[in-house]
Amino acid sequence: MKKEVEVQYRGGCHCGAVRFEFASEPIASGLRCNCSLCRRKGAVMTAFVLAPEELNIEVKNNALATYEFGGQVAKHHFCKVCGIYPFHQTLRKPGHYRVNLGCVDGIDTTHLPFEVFDGASL
Repeated sequence: MKKEVEVQYRGGCHCGAVRFEFASEPIASGLRCNCSLCRRKGAVMTAFVLAPEELNIEVKNNALATYEFGGQVAKHHFCKVCGIYPFHQTLRKPGHYRVNLGCVDGIDTTHLPFEVFDGASL
């Protein structure tokens, strides 16, 4: 079986104070969560998780903030300047990240198929 070539992805928040990059196989689908926070964000996230060393994060002027709720395992990161959520650390694999695909340069999430994760039942 032939392995897909990795693509280098870049992205960030709306104002550019938080930027990131990672490599993965070509992104062809995403994941949405139905927990109370994710329903309100409405974001389509990567269907895969990234280890901390796989996600290069650059932050200007200490602009990255974190919101935690419930068991405080998942860490939802957002830009303090523009309010955009670029990524979070997951509940199911603490310390690992999912990226908001709406923040990835060149990906149009309005045409991307996605699955729904039942985070509301956790």
